[in-house]
Amino acid sequence: MQRGLTMVVGPPGSGKTDMAVQIISNLYHNYPEQRTLLVTHSNQALNQLFEKIMAMDIDERHLLRLGHGTEELETEKDFSRYGRVNFILALRLELLDEVKRLQDSLAVGGDVAYTCETAGHFYIYQVLSRWEAYMSKVKPLIDSDEGLAALQEKFPFSKYFENAPQPLFKGQSWAEDIDIAEGCFRHIKKIFSQLEEFRAFELLRSSMDRINYLLVKEAKIIAMTCTHAALRRRDFVELSFKYDNVVMEEAAQILEVETFIPLMLQNTEDGVSRLKRVILIGDHHQLPPVIKNMAFQKYSNMEQSMFTRFIRLGVPAVQLDAQGRARPSLCQLYQWRYEKLGNLTHVTNSPEYQMANAGFQFDHQLINVEDFNGKGETQPNPYFYQNLAEAEYAAAMFMYMRLQGYPQEKITILTTYNGQKHLIRDVLNKRCGSNPYFGNPEKVTTVDRYQGSQNDYIILSLVRTRHIGHLRDVRRLVVAMSRARLGLYILARVTLFSKCRELTPAFTLLKKHPQQLCLVPDEFYPSSRPVSVSPANPPLVIRDMVHLTKLVFDEYQVRLHAMRVQQQIPLPSPEELDVSSNDNMAEDDDQQIHDQQNDSADQQNDSADQQNDSADQQNDSSDQQGRPLDQHELVDHPVDQQNEPVDKQNEPVDHPADQDKDASQQQQEEDQP
Repeated sequence: MQRGLTMVVGPPGSGKTDMAVQIISNLYHNYPEQRTLLVTHSNQALNQLFEKIMAMDIDERHLLRLGHGTEELETEKDFSRYGRVNFILALRLELLDEVKRLQDSLAVGGDVAYTCETAGHFYIYQVLSRWEAYMSKVKPLIDSDEGLAALQEKFPFSKYFENAPQPLFKGQSWAEDIDIAEGCFRHIKKIFSQLEEFRAFELLRSSMDRINYLLVKEAKIIAMTCTHAALRRRDFVELSFKYDNVVMEEAAQILEVETFIPLMLQNTEDGVSRLKRVILIGDHHQLPPVIKNMAFQKYSNMEQSMFTRFIRLGVPAVQLDAQGRARPSLCQLYQWRYEKLGNLTHVTNSPEYQMANAGFQFDHQLINVEDFNGKGETQPNPYFYQNLAEAEYAAAMFMYMRLQGYPQEKITILTTYNGQKHLIRDVLNKRCGSNPYFGNPEKVTTVDRYQGSQNDYIILSLVRTRHIGHLRDVRRLVVAMSRARLGLYILARVTLFSKCRELTPAFTLLKKHPQQLCLVPDEFYPSSRPVSVSPANPPLVIRDMVHLTKLVFDEYQVRLHAMRVQQQIPLPSPEELDVSSNDNMAEDDDQQIHDQQNDSADQQNDSADQQNDSADQQNDSSDQQGRPLDQHELVDHPVDQQNEPVDKQNEPVDHPADQDKDASQQQQEEDQP
């Protein structure tokens, strides 16, 4: 673990998070006196990293998670400041009980287990003295029969270890028995060393003093976001917060100034910084930092992170050159963006990668989605793009996969716009949200928010039908194509995206398969067909969205009838599924999006009249748009033709760069022939 700056470039699926966890573990065990600061850009990434650190061989009393998001950790333990103080106080009582039991085993009088201070005196004058006397008696008898007997007979803590597996000493060799004796004493010594560390928590009476001591002295691994570091920097400096190492994950998504702040949370000592190591881990080929001001973003180049700047300047970096997330066929969609990116052996040898996706002819496919009722992309509010045909198609694909037996937690629906995200959620709530046979996907969100996450099967909606939009940024394309492990199905207007020069490498590979969805309805999850073997029967080619929804409806009716015949618990009928839409739509929990709402509020207010006119026109034409499943009557048409999305006129976009600005700028974005 050399000192100085270390940079790690990791493509998608190459194990950046696991590498960060291993680096932190090595620092903790090799330099136990040093303290490490762990920084990420988002709470989601920090929680994922922190959960893996908890699984390592690291004493949890040395872990501390600062800032919001601690309640989202998938653990029953509380790693916040107050939670760690309560944990230490409870552990102190448990250790004092052990001291009391040791006192009774040694037949020592007095109340030595009352405080950490009295326990310390008991250790020095009673425990340590007995151990030193024991060692002085048995060491002269080394490698003798008398020595083996003396090791067991003269051991002063035999009664204390009566609850350990017996016999305590094997009596076969001197080396083995003396190692057992020393191990027992190390266990006792650890109890008193921890109590000595907890002694300050007895002397400090207020909760805030205990929290500050925990932060400054006790915790060895402190995790926070770069935002929290910026907000609390003055407090850290005033507390004389000290640390030796900084590990920064998602470094390519952090602004330059946000990268500097975590390095300056402590004062220098005699003009020399205590900081010994700075480790930056990221991928400059994925999404950059978020800059809300367009002038700063485009003309000041503020969206360039320090990590990216160092890479462009030629700073030496460690390049991870093998990915272990996606099938090799899926990896090819973004492999061209990286130099010498290969595959780990398990993505070709593991059984789940060797089997085809049940019910599908291909493991990835680009599906052309035409207009529905003469409409492609719509814009109920400025920069709030939606595409009803793709939303219906995505919901129907999810329902088909559930009918084939796919677990709902293995399916994620992604889209490139916030408006489409809400529309898909509306459609899913209408179609299958109240039906236990289908349920909801593991997550419905935007590509930008899903960076750093993955799932087995991804349904991706690209939304746009007139202009390319912000997907022209290749970094967003890399993120979108690299989220799936086993299956990726993209809904898009093929003629539009195929003309974009920046997207040519990926879409050339995607167009090798038919642009119509090819299904194998007689296969069910889990698949028994190897990925290299073609289906036994000719695939069913889906013509359009209406064809797929009819297929899903017919299959659902067959399943429903069969279950009722078998006298199972009856499922809701199609008529029973016709419920009113859920008014309490899922809201985005991230406060960062609401910050973007404030930035665009003035522009939205200026166009309020135009929005109202647009909403009226949509309401007037809603009766003419029809429903894709009227003749089958599975459920009513979702969203009642976009009345609900219109209510979300204050929803922000997911990325300032996602905005296609105004009509003149849209015209400039038209693809060159």
